Amino acid sequence: MGDYEVIIFTGNVSNASTFNKIYIKLVGTDGESERTHLWSCVPSFYRGAVSHFIVSCRKSLGHLALIELEKENQTLVPNMAWYPAKVDVTSPEGGKYSFPVYRWITNSKPHYFREGAGLCQSTVFFSRLGRLGLMGMLQSNKFNCIEDIKQLLNVHKTQVSEYVSQHWKEDAFFGYQFLNGTNPILIQRCTQLPNNLSVTDETVFPDGQHNLAEEMEKGNIFLCDYKILDEVESNTINGNKQFLMAPLVLLWKNNADQLMPVAIQLKQKPTKDNPIFYPSDSEYDWLLAKTFVRSANFNLYELNAHLLRTHLLAEVFAVSLLRNLPMVHPLYKLLIPHTRYTLNINFLARMLLISKGGTFAKFTSSGGEGALTILRRSLTSLTYSSLCIPDDIEERGLKDVPNFYYRDDGLQLWEIINRLVKSTLAFYYKTDAEVQEDTELQNWIKEIFQYGFLSQETTGIPQEFSTMDEMVKFVTMVIFTCSAQHSAVNSGQYDFGGWMPNSPTTMELPPPKEKGTITEKTILDTFPSVNTTVHAMSTVWLLSKQSSDSIFLGNYPEKHFTERFPLLKIKEFQEELKKLSADIKARNSRLDLPYTYMDPEVVENSVSI
Repeated sequence: MGDYEVIIFTGNVSNASTFNKIYIKLVGTDGESERTHLWSCVPSFYRGAVSHFIVSCRKSLGHLALIELEKENQTLVPNMAWYPAKVDVTSPEGGKYSFPVYRWITNSKPHYFREGAGLCQSTVFFSRLGRLGLMGMLQSNKFNCIEDIKQLLNVHKTQVSEYVSQHWKEDAFFGYQFLNGTNPILIQRCTQLPNNLSVTDETVFPDGQHNLAEEMEKGNIFLCDYKILDEVESNTINGNKQFLMAPLVLLWKNNADQLMPVAIQLKQKPTKDNPIFYPSDSEYDWLLAKTFVRSANFNLYELNAHLLRTHLLAEVFAVSLLRNLPMVHPLYKLLIPHTRYTLNINFLARMLLISKGGTFAKFTSSGGEGALTILRRSLTSLTYSSLCIPDDIEERGLKDVPNFYYRDDGLQLWEIINRLVKSTLAFYYKTDAEVQEDTELQNWIKEIFQYGFLSQETTGIPQEFSTMDEMVKFVTMVIFTCSAQHSAVNSGQYDFGGWMPNSPTTMELPPPKEKGTITEKTILDTFPSVNTTVHAMSTVWLLSKQSSDSIFLGNYPEKHFTERFPLLKIKEFQEELKKLSADIKARNSRLDLPYTYMDPEVVENSVSI
């Protein structure tokens, strides 16, 4: 038995008080409390009140992550809105938790709030480290052997992370990740070699069986260009300068439909001390070159594909929605489920992750000024077409690439979402003129263009809606970005990064200036330190976790629509998602490495983690 001390702070604003019954449930990593009535013999929830309660539990709940608050209306007491400011909880073990609320509770439904330092749930990860007897490793600076890294993976394994640990050195798996890993938006078909990559048929195809011109003509050559990272100022961690490359990676689709790396140049400018690496080089030369690419990939996708293109865009869409559309507007009803927790999680990210001295600055080579540079450059390359997966796949020349499950599942999800948006909005807008005359709708898109995309016409983002089709496509993109796209770039972070050698967050030695000098010890010394690795693993583990109150695509616990027709379309939407989920599971049953990130059953409605 353990007693949790709960302190409820009612906001000091007008009409914040309530005399309705208030219930609380505490949710931790090891369990949850009973739904508990917060009773007192005197009124407790009046304006500015600080009220103390005890919640008793039969066992420890572990690290508290969430609270559930519920206001129950009573027959003889008028229904009164309540404005709680925050809830503080002290555990029997002395742990202190704070849950910011700062919102009105007007109905009798449960409302969920996360712990204010939620990103510090990495303590759960460290407790597991301790239980495995591995805390002593943190005193070491460097890994002595690969076996040390394998011990860390035992802290938390997934089916994918274990697969990655067994296959990370393989060229085929290296290529696979450009299609179905955490950054599937970079690779493009190569029809002409870039001027700064000087390769020949002899170096790329030493067996003489193929040549670049013919293979490019067949559509078998692909390029991943990390030019956004060129000459970005790298971070300093524990007093040591880190290293971040801007590689060029050339890939070839072989006769077995595998995407194989055939050339890697680690810096953009071709110079004598910037050699091009090939699979024919020594084992450790080639492995280290691929590892520098994987490290660059981590830093780019976290800031571009993940932070900018999902979290920050979702915030832009949400803020403009809340500023311009009333709750009765059909577009508000359609989009509000896709904004849940987004502002909260982005606030926490700014405070704890990407702030000066935040977590990202402590374990990545791009942390600090480098991250800001990458974000600025990424914003200038952001286009409307790149956010719309059908256009994006076509522009990158990837329509017929085999084994591209991100594309296959994403295109189907886009079409399903598009059908819901088109049919629902067509119920409210009968003509293009009605779209043009809706000032609230036009203000919504105008502010997105003005504040989210800095009024840059080169992005292709519409400044206004002239037709139904324009509106439907943009709204489809918004829902897809906030749900499916975020899932694709977020949910696999630990799967592909839990095995550190596959996705080092930083590199501690510069790349070799000449070939033939690399040993296994060189690679171990180039990897991030043990301490940096453990903190990185704990963070990506946390960011990949689904919350206990996740709401998945197609689920609408809050009923905003009341008319029969949109409710019918939502039901059809749910049935289509259910069928797609079954199809994805059937396909995955035949794969050695299932691709699950766009299965509707695991795609959250919103950017909420």
